[in-house]
Amino acid sequence: MLRLYLDTSAMLKRYVTELGTETTDIIYDKAETGELTITISLWNVGEALGVLDEKRRKGWLTEKEFEQTLKLFADELFKLMRLKTIESIPVHTQILTDTWNLLMTHHVYEADALQMATCMHSKNDALISSDEKLVRISRKTGLKALQIPKDEGDLIILIGQSENSRHK
Repeated sequence: MLRLYLDTSAMLKRYVTELGTETTDIIYDKAETGELTITISLWNVGEALGVLDEKRRKGWLTEKEFEQTLKLFADELFKLMRLKTIESIPVHTQILTDTWNLLMTHHVYEADALQMATCMHSKNDALISSDEKLVRISRKTGLKALQIPKDEGDLIILIGQSENSRHK
């Protein structure tokens, strides 16, 4: 089964409409039907909460929109956990030491290094992000990485190939 690691920027496109939301919706819809597995770091949850809180503080989300978004985010996370189509990887020692190595080798932001290390550790087919620098550096490490919205066509093909291989 196809396993896609979503960093926080990709994950939040599901809950805040912006360029790339439609493709993220496809990923979540495929997870809901059991056609792929989404992998995230437990770190993503906290980072997502921080981003949403910042959008609220800046007035980009009203209090009501913020509360509705949080509810939708939590409800969907728990639903996909029940369906066993989302895997939340805890931050443990091996991932942290791999993070430090990536940070020192590639001079990348520590949260991005954590995303890459978690993706590697959990053996995903691709890392999905809207962060161009994270995608570029991930590729240097040997990870397959796709940027939303730039690589949406390649992502749709990857999802389609996975679907076709299931039907053979």
